[in-house]
Amino acid sequence: MAKIEIKDEIYEEIKKRVDESEEFSSVEEYVNFVLEEILKDEEEEAEVVYSEEEEEQVKERLRGLGYL
Repeated sequence: MAKIEIKDEIYEEIKKRVDESEEFSSVEEYVNFVLEEILKDEEEEAEVVYSEEEEEQVKERLRGLGYL
């Protein structure tokens, strides 16, 4: 397992959240959860593919608004 350093202020803020939470038992668990969620969201965003028709509709809307 890799180790990383974070600022003391960030660690303390996360520790407060963990202490107030019943969902997480440690700062490490919380940080891993947050990072996994960010990575999952980025993967889902990257998977969005528009059809040619959808892309043309977006372009038409942008033209209508004066952006293209």
